[in-house]
Amino acid sequence: MINEKVIDTHLHVEGWTNEESNFVDCFEQYRNEMGLYAINLCAVPTVQRNVCNNIQCALYKLAHENTYAHGGLDHIKWPISEDMPAGMDLVTQYRELMEIGFDGIKMLEAKPSHHKKNGLDLNTPPLDRVFAEIERDGTHLILHSNDPEEFWYESMKDQVKPGWWYGDGTYATHEQVYEQTEKMLANHPNIKVTLAHFYFCGKRPEKLEALFEKYPNLCVDITQGGEMYHAFEANHDFFRDFFIKHSKRILLGTDSTYPWGTNVYNWLIDRTYRFVATDDKMSGFGDKELTGIKLPTEAREDILWRNFERRVGEKPREINKDALRRYIEKYKHLMSEDEWTNLKPSIDKYL
Repeated sequence: MINEKVIDTHLHVEGWTNEESNFVDCFEQYRNEMGLYAINLCAVPTVQRNVCNNIQCALYKLAHENTYAHGGLDHIKWPISEDMPAGMDLVTQYRELMEIGFDGIKMLEAKPSHHKKNGLDLNTPPLDRVFAEIERDGTHLILHSNDPEEFWYESMKDQVKPGWWYGDGTYATHEQVYEQTEKMLANHPNIKVTLAHFYFCGKRPEKLEALFEKYPNLCVDITQGGEMYHAFEANHDFFRDFFIKHSKRILLGTDSTYPWGTNVYNWLIDRTYRFVATDDKMSGFGDKELTGIKLPTEAREDILWRNFERRVGEKPREINKDALRRYIEKYKHLMSEDEWTNLKPSIDKYL
């Protein structure tokens, strides 16, 4: 149990039930056991799923207090092109999600595996138009850009998750993804974006500092992977000073994903919280030890909850039931029979 205000700003839902419980009960157990003030669900229809994931997150948000949600764009088909089905272009989808009452947008479009599927870099028109709308509206964007540089190493070919080794020459390089992301930032310098996973800059914090100086609305989160925390541990005193100096540019999250069990969620939020708030020595990621950086009160609270509220509001936006009904009706033909069967009881219950 955590005895101060914490918002887990980065969770996902994949599926409806596991061997223990359904996703609603699982997240409620997590929140109650750890004493979390709020959570933010991130829908990612790009991960072999479709708009059903947006609807799941919206229904959970509708039914549970102190729940934020960031919606995701459905690419309908691969690669992304100008030839989208009528009324389903990415800008229209973005506007529909905002009308429903999502608190922001989550994008995986710059994760190398998805970047390859897109068939486009981040700055071609279908995506650039969405970034322009997000910047204009002041909407919060959580963007997963890149992956650990080790995922391109030949030595990692058989050690990473299937589909996450990028060294065969068919993927953009690590530097190319950075270049495209930073071109997007240059094109949209006021976009309110949080780059997930510390922008994979644990070994290159000077890169983040340069971006912080250029872009006033840029933040990062400290959602794991472990390689980031290994870097923090290896340069402990430096990163404590870095976190204090840039405390208003860092958010906390776990990347916990249903149907993982609550024991995993609890472990992740415990380690992430204790890293920020204590000087505990604890088992970390892999076989590495992790030592907390015990930030001063103001810096700690910035990261634990205040920065997220600054970006999305002190309260979650309300769900517009009529807009959600219209969205379901418009996109339900994209759902599989199993997805619709799972979704229908929740629609009947909450809408």
